[in-house]
Amino acid sequence: MENLKSLLDFFSAIENDFRISSTHIAIYAALLKCRVEKGFVNPIQVYRHEITPLAKISSAYTYHKCIQELSTYGYIKYERSFKKTQGSKIYFFE
Repeated sequence: MENLKSLLDFFSAIENDFRISSTHIAIYAALLKCRVEKGFVNPIQVYRHEITPLAKISSAYTYHKCIQELSTYGYIKYERSFKKTQGSKIYFFE
């Protein structure tokens, strides 16, 4: 139920936000799926290669652009990892 509330809250927040595209929504939904699988921890650590297939995105540029925008717009906090052995941290605002 927690994951559904997070998704519903996100949809309420973006309802009138013209900056949000279907790609942003797909990435956010994929992040929520990963969060559920990781036991609802906050933050989660994820790799791009975990998110892009779920969000149906093939471009690394598109992923980084959209996830950075979600962070800039205040929907998540994104801390990019530049290490191949460590995932980026995604904080959810609750």
